[in-house]
Amino acid sequence: MKKSERAHAADNSGHKKEDERTRGDGVHESQERVKSEVRDDLIRNSQPILANKSQMLGMPQFGLRDNLIKCELLKNEDAYTYIKNYSFFLGTYNVNGQNPKESLSPWLASTATPPDFYLVGFQELDLSKEAFLFNDTPKEPEWMLAVYKGLHPDAKYALVKLVRLVGIMLLFYVKAEHAAHISEMEAETVGTGVMGRMGNKGAVAIRFQFHNSDICVVNSHLAAHTEEFERRNQDFKDICRRIQFRQDDLTLPPLAIMKHNVVLWLGDLNYRISDLEVDHVKDLIAKKDFETLYNHDQLKRQMDEEVVFVGFTEGEIDFQPTYKYDTGSDQWDTSEKCRVPAWCDRILWRGKNIKQLHYQSHMTLKTSDHKPVSSLLEIGIKVVNEESYKRTFEEIVRHIDRMENDCIPSVSLSEREFFFQDVKFMQHQAKTVSVYNDGQVPCQFEFIPKLDEPTYCKPWLTANPAKGTSVDIDLEVFVNRSTAPELNSGQQQLEDILVLHLERGKDYFISVTGNYLPSCFGSSLSTLCLLREPIQDMPLETIREYTTNHRSAFTEEMRMKIVFDFWHTIVKLLTISVLQEELFQQPGLRGEFEEIRDCLDTGSLDTLPGSNHSVAEALLLFLDALPDPVIPFSFYPQCLDCCSDSSRCRQIISVLPQCHKNVFNYLIAFLQELLKHSAHNRLDVSILGRLTIHIHCLFLCTLSADLESAGQFQTQRFILHKTHSVLSEDEQNGK
Repeated sequence: MKKSERAHAADNSGHKKEDERTRGDGVHESQERVKSEVRDDLIRNSQPILANKSQMLGMPQFGLRDNLIKCELLKNEDAYTYIKNYSFFLGTYNVNGQNPKESLSPWLASTATPPDFYLVGFQELDLSKEAFLFNDTPKEPEWMLAVYKGLHPDAKYALVKLVRLVGIMLLFYVKAEHAAHISEMEAETVGTGVMGRMGNKGAVAIRFQFHNSDICVVNSHLAAHTEEFERRNQDFKDICRRIQFRQDDLTLPPLAIMKHNVVLWLGDLNYRISDLEVDHVKDLIAKKDFETLYNHDQLKRQMDEEVVFVGFTEGEIDFQPTYKYDTGSDQWDTSEKCRVPAWCDRILWRGKNIKQLHYQSHMTLKTSDHKPVSSLLEIGIKVVNEESYKRTFEEIVRHIDRMENDCIPSVSLSEREFFFQDVKFMQHQAKTVSVYNDGQVPCQFEFIPKLDEPTYCKPWLTANPAKGTSVDIDLEVFVNRSTAPELNSGQQQLEDILVLHLERGKDYFISVTGNYLPSCFGSSLSTLCLLREPIQDMPLETIREYTTNHRSAFTEEMRMKIVFDFWHTIVKLLTISVLQEELFQQPGLRGEFEEIRDCLDTGSLDTLPGSNHSVAEALLLFLDALPDPVIPFSFYPQCLDCCSDSSRCRQIISVLPQCHKNVFNYLIAFLQELLKHSAHNRLDVSILGRLTIHIHCLFLCTLSADLESAGQFQTQRFILHKTHSVLSEDEQNGK
């Protein structure tokens, strides 16, 4: 087995002795801890995630000739492969933070013959704060040992991969005799929970190649509560978009989940039964009328509408719902909430040559308030015939030799000039240029940097793919926090020239221009104070003048303007929403953020659209996009010097520029207001502490790379110290 060097998962199988390849290999060894996914999602992305349009065989890339051979081999794959069936056991179990209290054999060893593969997923492995904050739990080896003891006794298995994110864990076992045929193993994790990034919800995934088939397995835990089916839909889409597997050939772009021959998806998907009272549901279950009940299943309805899991298949459900039971029994939930039974735990697949042999729950296991579910799939794997492969390879090489002797590469472009109309902050636009091969041989293109420039394009522009053969290329424009300030001030324009270079051929030039609509997002606080009209109604020359000569134009009224115009609009709505649960913890929606942004930029502030969560998200995004943070960069050395002195901390705040000080005090006052209503919004000091750290990061952006880690820690202490001192003041001290 090829050992992965990535830190996302533990890898206990590799080049080891044969006796270590037996079943349960490495159960007692310590595992590397999965690193939390820090890349943001939803409307917080700093750049668009590129689609993979250059996927080819994962082999080393040496040049045009080798690429042509790989492409032709991929086209003629059927000539040198045949289909062989292998059995895959898929299992999912939400253990509700419990320790293993009973044998898992009734679940894992329920098949008559031992399967070739085991892919076992857990959710809510550990519900403690330590697991949430540090991604470390002693329950991992306990459940690993329970799985090891529960595998089918008639075969020896090797542990190929373990990957875990907080309480979401995926174990991958394979029969020892198949281990040598597994390659290109990679693991990834993504959090979609608190603030759209934490690991209390999300997914872990692995991908590997078995013989000549690419397989991806995902274990996910989606958003809870019956009414949150749209949030579950979005979680699914976010997981598909954000999980990107690197390839052995680092010159090739990452692989998305849907780019694999076979995709297996399991987990606590949390889709519920809708439009039926709990007593009616239980009555249908007692009558085993699962067909009627299934017609009210949220996942079925969303799949029928092709909202999620498009192209996936789920087997017929002929077992009763697996949630929610009283722990330790087969009795439905008798708590005060009295949850409606639901098929939360599901297994689906996508791909060809797949047949399901069974799909069932396992009622004898009573450790959790969920019941485990299993599915046995028979999957046709593409296996290489070595003689046919050699013959096909030689024919392809001879054919390419003739082509190289006869032709030189040449292409034609569908367009060479592109204009992007009304580009907005964090709103993706794309146009397509088609590259047609009008020569007699395949050719490879690549965008190359212009003279004395480090990259082939400006930071707000991306070509996808940036290299490849004849293909449609998406030219994507996306203005984020790093590019918005100079575009707002007019220091930069949406203008660039792309140089498309043909290997062994000539260069082609593509012109990209556009107009950017200035936004308060990415504008400085001092500039916003000077605006007497909405920013999109102001001439660009005026904005540029305010950006460069703002100090002399200040009046006391203008210093307060950002508080009473812009900030008052956002925080007023948030103040109304202080009773809102999970404020600042649940991400906003991209569409609602765009409406909020447009209202702020155009001055349409009578009614601010969007949910409370989306408005809160807009506040965080505004802070994140400030060119100079609320605590300006110039104050960093003083912050580091006085981080342990409360009075000196207050002195620094008192000498901040007036507009910066107003914003800082306003935010701290708002945090106070949240704590006053903690009985309703369920926010406490612990949660707000983590939120304060997040806001602190937005204030201070990122310290320069040359700062020592101790210095960064001191800066965190400064902000936490200041925040704690303000939040703990008596009522008599005012704001």
